[in-house]
Amino acid sequence: MAKTVAPVAISLIESKPTLKSANARLNDVPTSFTLKQQQKPAFRAPVSADGVRVVTLAEYKEAALCLAEAFAEDDVVRYLVDVPDRKHWTEEERWRLHVEILEYMTYAHILKGLVTTVGDDYGAVALWMPPGQNMDDFLTIFRSGMWRLNYRLSPEGRRRLFTEFLPLLHDVKHAILGERDDEAWYLVYIGTKPSGRGKGHCRKLIEHVTKQADAEGRACYLESSNVVNPPIYRKFGFEDKRTVYLHRAEKNIPLDIMVREPVSGNEKKSGLRA
Repeated sequence: MAKTVAPVAISLIESKPTLKSANARLNDVPTSFTLKQQQKPAFRAPVSADGVRVVTLAEYKEAALCLAEAFAEDDVVRYLVDVPDRKHWTEEERWRLHVEILEYMTYAHILKGLVTTVGDDYGAVALWMPPGQNMDDFLTIFRSGMWRLNYRLSPEGRRRLFTEFLPLLHDVKHAILGERDDEAWYLVYIGTKPSGRGKGHCRKLIEHVTKQADAEGRACYLESSNVVNPPIYRKFGFEDKRTVYLHRAEKNIPLDIMVREPVSGNEKKSGLRA
């Protein structure tokens, strides 16, 4: 990711940028000059009436870290990390790759989709792909860093991602939605930090988009990787369509496929889809 360097005052210093700070560090040589980096606060989108805010590119690491914490023990998200040809890796190395993958995904969705957050300090985050959008183009893959997965994943991790996981998700989504495949809202990830659970964050993030989908007359689609989640999604109008399995791990890993049909104003008033 390219960084924009803010203007600085002239000084006898050696500048050393770091990942966490763009501030320059003064030399040990005494001088009467002082360097002050003119930092601009990162732009944040305004908070909507429901408390939801759109995440900007400057915040992708914070949003991705929320998802990493939310999916720290999720079998599907860890499917590319916990592989037999990386058994020698420490848990710290696995965690770094886990976070890295979610950073690429979050950045790509900010570029081509919709990333929203709610709560204090990125309490919950959702990654949506709007109708007619995808992140398969070369520019998005390059800018987001997704191309690095060809080198960061192990041979088994690459096989899981490119020959099993992605083709399975693509084919099942098309089989279930048919001609509506490109017309539906796709909830790719939604997660809440442990410290943010039980506060209604997911409800706000889901309803923020389902209200728009209803107004547009569009369906919403998701894959659930946790057996406790489908009953929650049903409360928002999602219905079970199919369960598929990832087979390359030591145990089969299920994915529950769910679709929410658009609700008309009359249905909402009558409570038919409550």
